[in-house]
Parts: sequence; structure tokens; C-alpha cells
Amino acid sequence: MLKDKAAEDPRSVSSPRRVLSFSKNRRATVSFPDSDEKASKFHLSRDHGPNPSEVYGFVGAISTVVVTGVCLLDYFLLSVMFLVWAYFPDHWLHSVGIFYYPSRYWALAVPACTMVTVVMAVVFYIGLNFMATPPPTSFNTIFDEFTRESLSFAPSVGEDEQAIEPISDIGISQINELMLSNMN
Repeated sequence: MLKDKAAEDPRSVSSPRRVLSFSKNRRATVSFPDSDEKASKFHLSRDHGPNPSEVYGFVGAISTVVVTGVCLLDYFLLSVMFLVWAYFPDHWLHSVGIFYYPSRYWALAVPACTMVTVVMAVVFYIGLNFMATPPPTSFNTIFDEFTRESLSFAPSVGEDEQAIEPISDIGISQINELMLSNMN
């Protein structure tokens, strides 16, 4: 019944899965075919068409490429503008029609300040890591609140198959025993 109504409307779209009607009052009518209408020689599954996660992934990938291209183009244009401003003489810029631009002092000051900021950030990051690391004589380098003691420690010396033990930390005494046992 809905199919007949949609077929009469000149603004309707018919597909094997559903009939859509796009009218000017912006209300779309959707009708699904009855079970006896589904019987056809093609037997299309109800899952034909794109998966929403695939669509979102495709749109995300395309958007990332477009945004990256725009950012690279902007970076290139800003770099060219900076180089023109920094290296061309004032009379040439005036002949082109550029009369307002910053002082040439900033052509040296901005890159120098940027480099100093990057170097200081790296030094600050390394300093924070040194401050967060306990001294070598501290027991916190061996044990902490996340330490897991092993239930049993028996290294396999033969080719016998053994089950995989649960994850755990190896104690310093066991490491010393394994490493220094051959020295005796």
C-alpha cells in the first residue's frame, strides 16, 4: 500500500530494499517490502551496503589527508612570505605594493627565540626525568607497589614442556644466583 503511494509521487526513489519519498515538507516516508515480496531470484542479504564504521573510517582518512594538505600548503605559503619579507629590500616590497610589515629585527629574533625555547624544553624534560628517578642505592629501583612475586621459580634446564607461569618480577637474589653461579 505504501509502495503504491510512493510510486505515484514523482519525487520517490525505489530501491530493492526500501522505497523513499522525498517531498517538499521534508518528511521522508520509508517502507520495507513484505516477506512475500522479498522472495526473488537474487536473495540479497539485509546487510548489503556500507558498514557505518567503514564509512566513518573512510571519511576520517579522507579528512585527515585534506587537513594535512591544507596545513602543509599554509606552512609553505607562510614560509615563502617570511623569506620574501626577510631577504628582499624595502624598495622592492614597496614596488610590489607591500607597505606595512614588521621590523627586520623580528626576522632574527623569532627563529632565535624558537630555537632557545626548543632547547630549554628538551633540557627541562630531561631534568624532570632525572628528578623522578630514584637514586641507584634506593630499594625503589628493585621493589615498588607494582612488584609481583613469583609463586615458584624453577628454570627449565631440559627439553621438557612446562606450562607458562603467570607474569611476575624476578627477584634480585634469583638474578644474582643465575648470573653469578657460573663464577664459582
